[in-house]
Amino acid sequence: MAEAKLLSSGSTLEIPIEGMTCASCVVRVEKALRSVEGVSSANVNLATGRATVALGSASVDPRALTEAVRTVGYDPVGSQVELAVEGMTCASCVGRVEKALKRVPGVLDASVNLATERASVHFVGGPDMIGRLIAAVEQTGYEAREIRTGGDQADRQQAAREAELAGLRRSLLLAGLLTLPIFALEMGSHFIPGVHDWVMNTIGHRESWYLQFALTTLVLFGPGLRFFRKGIPALLRLAPDMDSLVVLGTSAAYGYSVVATFFPGLLPQGTANVYYEAAAVIVTLILLGRFLEAKAKGRTSEAIKRLLGLQPKTARVLRDGQAVEIPLDQVLAGDVVQVRPGERVPVDGTVMEGSSFVDESMITGEPVPIQKAEGAEVVGGTINKTGSFTFRATRIGADTVLAQIIRMVEQAQGSKLPIQALVDRVTGWFVPAVMAAAALTFLVWLVFGPEPALSLALVNAVAVLIIACPCAMGLATPTSIMVGTGRAAELGVLFRQGDALQSLKEVGVVALDKTGTLTKGRPDLTDFVTAPGFAEDDILRLVASVEGNSEHPIAQAIVEGAKRRGLSLARPEGFEALPGFGVSAMIDGRKVDVGADRFMTQLGHAVTEFADTANRLGSEGKSPLYAAVDGRLAAIIAVADPIKPSTPEAIAALHALGLRVAMITGDNRRTAMAIARQIDIDEVEAEILPDGKVDAVKRLRQGGGKVAFVGDGINDAPALAEADIGIAIGTGTDIAIESADMVLMSGDVRGVVNAIALSKATIRNIRQNLFWAFAYNVLLIPVAAGILYPINGTLLSPILAASAMALSSVFVVGNALRLRRVEAPIKASAAAAETTRPAEGLA
Repeated sequence: MAEAKLLSSGSTLEIPIEGMTCASCVVRVEKALRSVEGVSSANVNLATGRATVALGSASVDPRALTEAVRTVGYDPVGSQVELAVEGMTCASCVGRVEKALKRVPGVLDASVNLATERASVHFVGGPDMIGRLIAAVEQTGYEAREIRTGGDQADRQQAAREAELAGLRRSLLLAGLLTLPIFALEMGSHFIPGVHDWVMNTIGHRESWYLQFALTTLVLFGPGLRFFRKGIPALLRLAPDMDSLVVLGTSAAYGYSVVATFFPGLLPQGTANVYYEAAAVIVTLILLGRFLEAKAKGRTSEAIKRLLGLQPKTARVLRDGQAVEIPLDQVLAGDVVQVRPGERVPVDGTVMEGSSFVDESMITGEPVPIQKAEGAEVVGGTINKTGSFTFRATRIGADTVLAQIIRMVEQAQGSKLPIQALVDRVTGWFVPAVMAAAALTFLVWLVFGPEPALSLALVNAVAVLIIACPCAMGLATPTSIMVGTGRAAELGVLFRQGDALQSLKEVGVVALDKTGTLTKGRPDLTDFVTAPGFAEDDILRLVASVEGNSEHPIAQAIVEGAKRRGLSLARPEGFEALPGFGVSAMIDGRKVDVGADRFMTQLGHAVTEFADTANRLGSEGKSPLYAAVDGRLAAIIAVADPIKPSTPEAIAALHALGLRVAMITGDNRRTAMAIARQIDIDEVEAEILPDGKVDAVKRLRQGGGKVAFVGDGINDAPALAEADIGIAIGTGTDIAIESADMVLMSGDVRGVVNAIALSKATIRNIRQNLFWAFAYNVLLIPVAAGILYPINGTLLSPILAASAMALSSVFVVGNALRLRRVEAPIKASAAAAETTRPAEGLA
């Protein structure tokens, strides 16, 4: 649970409120707000829909205010803002920014992500809140700006990242050029006798130190100045971070060397040594680590970049009868847009004229282009393959499917998993603990170490400060989430909530709604068997002609089945409908009767001729119909909602993962059990009304383990919300499903298997990162402190410590990037296209 954010006494707070309609509403809300302890006054303006709350002598939790409004039946409107935060380098920075934001009066919650360099803040208050939030971040020593939605937002973010990378590259190159001669002079003199002799005979011992002093000063207060700008203010605020550790370590080495160079008499005999190379190399190596880390972090958001890249910059719109190419942000809902072969569809809409095949694989993951004709929905960002068409824009800007996908992925990438709570607790005290460990190391070596004790104490304390940077811990979770959710989006799986990544792998039961999830969701003509002496196409044409006037789904399925065979229908004469029995009509002078077995019995036709076929259909959960022509039983017909071709494969894969599979349906138990036998369902909840699905989910949960419910996201919303993981089947044009934790864009149940595989891979990756980050610090801090020295004389140079520290962060980010190569266990195939259009023939 988030910590309480208290409003200080004497401050005021504005709360937007929905649902107020009259003066009595105002009185009720004011009374509720004034009842909260610490509120001195509350004034509600009905016209603006806002309450202004003044606080008295006590401090108030803003959640108490919002809860008081809810208690009397109104809705306080919380706002959400995304801030870009610059300057964060490690997990302690994250904790510091979060605490600063949560202290701002009116903030309900704040979450900061190191990998995305974003803060997501939920608050109540007026328009001035964003300025106060930015100020709070800046007072903590970082820079912040509001992230606004807009067409050029991605370009601005990309430009900012490129500028950061370019700045780091320049600093690294300059630091490297200045450090190289320092390293060569000092370390070369130690390890290569010829270099030592050359320095002594040409430059001179003391002059060599002067040169190292000059070059190191340029390194520290040139490229290395960024560490001092952040680290020193953090130290003064008694809130040290990674930059503070670098500042302390390099300053100690540099300061000691300056004293040894210019005031050697102040040091004990034999301890006047210089460590300029340590200070310079540490800065250079940490800049190298930052550069590699920034470069790798940029790749973690490639999924978002690719999604943004799907959006064309312009659209061809008909204005005053002329086709005009305009920027995408100028397209209006209702505009008529032209699309030519090979172009991307600019926004969402409905086809008005023309036809084509459109590649929607980047949205749904399906590999087969979908035919689009008049009345069909098209999605912005998809690729028109062959023909040309015009469509009317229905969704633009932030309302398009692509914009919603990007928003979902960004929200998931910015969220925190429950596993992150441990990391946050540890890193909260980690930097102060490291400083204490460095101080203890210095004192122990100074008191108990061999000569030169002061020099050894300094070197080991600096090594502890440098090696213990918590960068890797801070990056371990968010980078994996970013890459994992981005890869999932590429496979057509959208995680709306980041914590669904962690919960999904703990699921024991997958419950699936039948209609539209396991099945195609529409009736189809599945069986048509004629009696001896009758031609199949001839009888189907007659039956479909009788059913042509009916709007009943079964009748329409028969008509569609005939049309797929290219049969031309005739106009019925003397049409007669007998409710509960069937229909009759004259077609081309022939009497045709279509209906249930009781209708045939009433007409005097014995249906026993089709007994075997009827039994087979019954075992498959299908209810047969019969047709009689000119007084003779001619055919048996079955219309059913067919199982999707991908369903059996998906259920087999779920079983292979050790999961129980349940089906929830409103069908009668006999039909439901027949379908369950066909596709190997473990448990069946049959004859369930829509409002009973929640209870069905609860019953399944009693068997043990978490329950994931898969439904269409509209009729199944209560069950999606009740389940531990709600998985909505998306259609590619209706994905804003607030009740679900995940959305399968393709409408293919196999996406559940892929989502579970991605969940397991991502959590496994996070655990690897956390193990490396924690193990690295646990093992190497004692080594840096000199614990091995009494055993085998091993000491860890500050230079090696800086190298290891940089490597740890790069390793964590690099390990997270491996998730980009995760392959779907079940890949979409051409068969998946069957879910979007009718079968070409009859079963």
